Amino acid sequence: MEKADLQTNKRRVCILCGGRSGEHEVSLLSARSIVSALDREKNEVILVGIGKDGQWRLQDDPGCLLEQTDPRTIHLDPSGPLVVLPADPEIHGLLVLDENARAGPRIPLDLVFPVLHGPCGEDGTIQGLLELSQIAHVGAGVLGSAVGMDKDVMKRLLRDAGIPIPNFMVLYQRKWARDAQKCQDAVWERFVPPVFVKPANLGSSVGISKVKMKSDLPGALDLAFEYDTKAVIEEFVECREFECSVLGNDEPIASVPGEVIPRHEFYSYEAKYLDDTGAALEIPAKLPDELAAQIRRLSIAAYRTLDCEGMGRVDFFLARDGRLLVSEINTIPGFTRISMYPRLWEASGLSFTQLLDRLIELALERHERRRRLKIEHS
Repeated sequence: MEKADLQTNKRRVCILCGGRSGEHEVSLLSARSIVSALDREKNEVILVGIGKDGQWRLQDDPGCLLEQTDPRTIHLDPSGPLVVLPADPEIHGLLVLDENARAGPRIPLDLVFPVLHGPCGEDGTIQGLLELSQIAHVGAGVLGSAVGMDKDVMKRLLRDAGIPIPNFMVLYQRKWARDAQKCQDAVWERFVPPVFVKPANLGSSVGISKVKMKSDLPGALDLAFEYDTKAVIEEFVECREFECSVLGNDEPIASVPGEVIPRHEFYSYEAKYLDDTGAALEIPAKLPDELAAQIRRLSIAAYRTLDCEGMGRVDFFLARDGRLLVSEINTIPGFTRISMYPRLWEASGLSFTQLLDRLIELALERHERRRRLKIEHS
């Protein structure tokens, strides 16, 4: 399957979705929206799904996701041909495998748009493979992706850059297994309930618990350690929640901020993706101009501190005591029909289709810049 669009000059864009994480279905919902919104006059879409078993399969009909409307049951076509992305810059694309796992036809690619949320997709792993393959890709590189995924490292970098964040601490699974009581004592020496307990490397509020009583901490940590070997314990901040979208490489820009008003206990996975009434979104947020400008400035500062490129969504807490705190950054934010990242850009004057075009342009610009760098000294 060689490139068939030389005369039309269309870009061959691979939408890479699914993945082996607790956010698999969220990824499919995001991919569904992107496939629907991409400008087909400029782009030819190649849809590749990574199953929960880790296999990469070509989805012969990119429109297969468009026919699925239930976020609880959306799924990939498990019968698609297996494909691999070799870490070989000479191939510059995918190879289709036959039934004996032998490499067959090549699918050249101009660009990969990873729509993978969570580990093995948003954490620098896929980005490293794409850079070894010398294929342009949307979003942050290896470093920005890795630190953006790890809430512990992210928060330490933000704190050291002077960016205000909530108080937090980290526990490791091995220490918890060895001396759970000592770990609990350390938590309650630093915090008073309630606190949030989160897997360090995950997103979409998967594995997160709000611990209201000390007796609930062991169960919350056990849940977090189902998803990661490191857990973040964070102070509960009575607050309003805001989000701001960032776009760009060397000169990033920030959107208008939006406010999330959860109707659940907190902005959980269900509130974000399964319940259309799980949260109210105020876009743009009703804020004084000075405070909205401060959110935009801090968003760009956090984005640069964490070495992000392409895109990112920065989440904030505005505490009742007046503190404005950066909660986290998402280097591959959601692109579902109710996701804040594209909706904030729409409110800032950039349509979904225009946003996707700009993200692709930024990826190609960065790729060309990196391609010109020397790899050998003269």
